[in-house]
Amino acid sequence: MSYQVLARKYRPQNFSEVIGQDHVTRTLKNALEQGRTAHGYIFSGHRGIGKTTVARILAMALNCRSSDKPVTEPCGVCESCTEIRAGNSVDVIEIDAATNRGIDEIRELREAARYRPARDRFKIYILDEAHQITDAAFNALLKTLEEPPGHVVFMLATTQPEDIPQTIRSRCQHFSFRAVRFEQILGQLRELSGREKIEADEDALALLAEAGDGSMRDALSILDQAIASSGGRLTAEAVRQLVGTAPAGVLEEVMQAVARSASDEVLKLVDRLISEGHSPTHFARQMVRFLRNTVVAKIAGGESSLLQISTDERQRVARVAELFSEEDLARHLQIMLRTHAELGYRQEQRFHLELGLLKMAHAQRLLPIEQLLSEAAIPVGSRPTGKPSMVPDLRKPEVAPANRASNQISPFAADSARKSGPKPQLSAEEGPTAARVVMGAAAPAVVDESDPEESPEPGIAAVAIPQPGELRNAVLNALAGQPMLVALLESGEWGVEGNELVIKVPSSATVIEMSLAADARRLVVATASGVLGRPVKLRVVPSGKPPVAAGPARSNGGGRSRVEQDPVVQRMKEKFGAEIRTVIDYKEKR
Repeated sequence: MSYQVLARKYRPQNFSEVIGQDHVTRTLKNALEQGRTAHGYIFSGHRGIGKTTVARILAMALNCRSSDKPVTEPCGVCESCTEIRAGNSVDVIEIDAATNRGIDEIRELREAARYRPARDRFKIYILDEAHQITDAAFNALLKTLEEPPGHVVFMLATTQPEDIPQTIRSRCQHFSFRAVRFEQILGQLRELSGREKIEADEDALALLAEAGDGSMRDALSILDQAIASSGGRLTAEAVRQLVGTAPAGVLEEVMQAVARSASDEVLKLVDRLISEGHSPTHFARQMVRFLRNTVVAKIAGGESSLLQISTDERQRVARVAELFSEEDLARHLQIMLRTHAELGYRQEQRFHLELGLLKMAHAQRLLPIEQLLSEAAIPVGSRPTGKPSMVPDLRKPEVAPANRASNQISPFAADSARKSGPKPQLSAEEGPTAARVVMGAAAPAVVDESDPEESPEPGIAAVAIPQPGELRNAVLNALAGQPMLVALLESGEWGVEGNELVIKVPSSATVIEMSLAADARRLVVATASGVLGRPVKLRVVPSGKPPVAAGPARSNGGGRSRVEQDPVVQRMKEKFGAEIRTVIDYKEKR
């Protein structure tokens, strides 16, 4: 007798042997016990997780001859069960829908379904890869599937349920199969190795379970291949060479080099792997999985159940997670996901893999745009001492340290600490005073008022409030690329009221809303917060004063006159030589 592969030899023969699909088997067993079986089922899910196996077990349970009615667990020894298991039952017809997908084959099936089964209770049709059936064939099956004869049961197995028409899905009970968990695959491999009397290391079985990627059949197929290639004992190194995975510690070495921004070490590691015959695409996929697990370990902890990996791998991802912040790991995962996607259609795969890893190494030097804008807006002399800055002081030469980015504090972490940590109390001499800065277009002034409701947060009062011109100029300089918005804000009256930067401009609310986009608003808030040394909000309101024309006096009648007097329009005419062609007054139209 020829050798039978493990995936077929140990195929489950009853519901209790099915692994990882308790939600499906429990429902089917209850339906059989209560006599509430349907005439149509759709089994969908990942490959190799038991869809066709469950369909066969259900067929055996419906036609088992050990009882005069369907049973919850087939006996496995009667003629019906034996024939269904062997695949040669007359009344259980398995159809490969990938090759029998046309309307002619469905018409033949529909005609044959009219006749009663030859021996068993039900005539059962199992359509594997049902999503391959054409739309015309599905339409031909609609009426039969909706109201089939009482002796007919349809079972459709598919990996792509979204490709099955909704009209078919609404006529069937849909069971979505789940990917088998890592621990369940590992336990099954351990048990089968004992049955086959194969000596296997725990790390080797863990690699096989991870390579299965949620598919029990894939894991058993690789186990078959590993047993054939081993010299009597299954080791982790033999399995790693078989499936083509990189050595255990290489991924950790790569991320340690990325943490040090050591581009030369990254290139040397890639060269070593390529020289040993590793595929760039497979290595990129490994890096994606490793980074995903590292992100999970950073967020949920190294012992989280979300990590479907071995104990040694948990320790590795936990060590790497300590080297990076959550934002950095998310950025690295995004870079590697894009690299892995590009390798599928690029010719020079090695070059693109090296480029992706170099991007990760260079990303360590990046800082959030909010922090750069904040430091750019704060004068060099008023920056808090002891905090490194990425914005150089151009008035004197400075030698930058070799690894300046590593000393930076994430602004997200600093903001969280500020909100959650204890706030220091003000001294008696400081009192509950708050400063309100009023800046006009012509004569800025500073007014001190005692207003407890507008007092800044404790601990912030010690920071010196900058001169009015500094805040105004810093914000306008940050918006230098948007002349229309600069013209609008420059003509307004500026003030800081509590935790709000209030700008009153001589324009309508519609003009303000059109000019101040979301990106510009965030830029103003970031710059103002950096200058004031505390987070502030922005509120731009119309001042209620009519705009003053820069040129000769004009009449206020008509839409063109109002447009010509608008300071934004005047600024555009001065800077770009703009010309007013047409004026549409929407208020008059309404």
